[in-house]
This record gives sequence, structure tokens and C-alpha cells, in this order.
Amino acid sequence: MWKKSFFVFLFSLLTLKAELDCETMKKTNKFNSPSLYSKTNIVMKGQNVSLSCSHQNKSLQITYYLFRYTKHMGTQASKGKPVIFNLSISEARDSGPYKCKAEVSNCSAYSLEFNFTIVDPVTTPVLNIVVQTQTNLYITLRCISFNGSLPINYTFFKKGITLSPVISKHVREPAEFNLTKSNTREGEEYSCEAKNSLPDYARHSHPATMPSTSGDSCPLCLQLLLPLLMLIVILLLAFWIRQKYKARKAMRNKAPRDYGNTPTEVGIYANVHENQADKESVPGLEPRQCVSTAQDETEHSPEIHYATPMFLEVTPEAHNDDKTGCVYAELSL
Repeated sequence: MWKKSFFVFLFSLLTLKAELDCETMKKTNKFNSPSLYSKTNIVMKGQNVSLSCSHQNKSLQITYYLFRYTKHMGTQASKGKPVIFNLSISEARDSGPYKCKAEVSNCSAYSLEFNFTIVDPVTTPVLNIVVQTQTNLYITLRCISFNGSLPINYTFFKKGITLSPVISKHVREPAEFNLTKSNTREGEEYSCEAKNSLPDYARHSHPATMPSTSGDSCPLCLQLLLPLLMLIVILLLAFWIRQKYKARKAMRNKAPRDYGNTPTEVGIYANVHENQADKESVPGLEPRQCVSTAQDETEHSPEIHYATPMFLEVTPEAHNDDKTGCVYAELSL
């Protein structure tokens, strides 16, 4: 019986000594809290990361435990060297928090919590160039990345040389940089860079080339000449329509008027009166009555006019050239 009591007393004494030794080690900083760290705390989904756990005491054999929340993620032992836990970030809960537990005998200590920040990478930005021409050239460069976690930092370049300071945008809107120049050379290239807090991950836009505007400020000329050209075209079109209208009107005025389907018929008849003194009739001349038919333009009614020609006998005259002469009489209607 006394032997059992002795063993209980001895076990309690050893336990108390271990507790006193642990408290003494903590007070003397021989066994303080371990350190948990990573090379980066900014990650993106699908990325593999590493967490290192270490202790300042290099003379003790220490066992390290890694936890995410209360879930045990792994165990490693080391003396004087840090241990490394490899992880994969595939979803939001993989961001943490993580804790490391260092243990020697019955003495243990926990590290501070560590969290990863998951960031969506930026996509290739789009660069637009807006030129306003007045006395000088006012150039506005606009750059935007339509995807990626905010804030996004933008930088503008000209032929690879930095042209602007870093412009940070905390909302999804284009970053703008203004230039004022007297003229530009042909083939000048501009580009921009978009980058957020994701380390070593930046995207550059495709180069944008601005056409040359040297000389007489061609964009300004086009802006002034375009309304003038439109006015000239409108005037020419109106003149052409007017001339075409006049030509059609003249053709209508010259066209014969239609008085209906009644044809104009003219008949000529002659009444030949023979001489009362039994004179011979002229050969080939037959009695005919002359009738003239016409239409009134307003009434559309036919009118008939009669005429009686009188033929007189004429004695043929002889000529020296043996040719018979003819005498013509005027016929009046």
C-alpha cells in the first residue's frame, strides 16, 4: 500500500516539476510562441503555397502541428530548423485562419493566426486614345481592365518608357492620362499596364498607334470641311431636282392635247361648174366638193367649211421654145 502511494507521489512530483519547468521556460523566453509565416499572403485560386513554422529555441526537439480553424492539417518534428507545410488554395475557406502549435514534452505554445488573401488576377487591359484638335493637340489615354480584384493600379507607357505615375482605381472605371502636344510623329505607340495586389502578376495592353497629325492639323480640316461638303452636295441635289422638274414641265406643255377619240378628218371636195356656153370640160378634172372639217378646241364640236372653186378657160400661149405655158389661179377658201 505504501509503495502505491509512493509512486503516486513521485508521479505528481514529476508532473509538477515539468509544469514548473514549462513555466520557467516561458518566463525566460526559452519556449515562447512559434512563428508561422509565408513568402506571400496574397494568392489566387488554384495556387500552391507554403507555410513555415519555426521556434527560436534551436536546442530542443520540437513537434509542430498545423491547424486550420480546429482542423488538423499536418504534423512535423524538427530540431533547430523550421518545418514547411505545403497547401493548395482552391476555395475561399482555404484562406485560413491557420495556427501552428509547438510542443516539447508537456509544454506547448501556439503561434498567431495567419490568413491568406485571395485575389482575382487582372485581365489584359484595353487602351483607347482620344484626340481633340484645337490650337494644340489634346490627347487623352484611357486604360481599363474589366476583370480583377480592386484596387487596380495603372501605368501608361510610350514606346516602353514610363509616361505617367501610378494611377490607382478603387472602382471599375478607366484610368485617364492627359497630354498636350503641338504635333505628333507618325507611328507613336502607347500602351498601359494593369496590376493589382497580386505579386508578380501584371498585364499589358496591346500597343495603340496614333496617326500623324502634323502639318495643317488635318483632323481640324476635316471637322471644318465636312459640313461644307455636305452643304455643297445638298445644293447640287436641289439644283438637279429643279432642272429636272422644269424639263418635265416643258415637255408637258409641248405635248399635243388630246381632244378625245374623234379623229380630225379633212375632206376636200370640189364642185366644178361647167361653162354655160357648151364648153368642153378639162380632161382629168372631175367635179368635187371641197369640205374642210375642223374641231373647236373648247367645244370639241366639228365645223365644216365649204368652198366653190371657179376654173376659167385659159388659152395656151405659144413660146419660141415650143413649150406650153401654164397660168395658175389663186384659190380662196
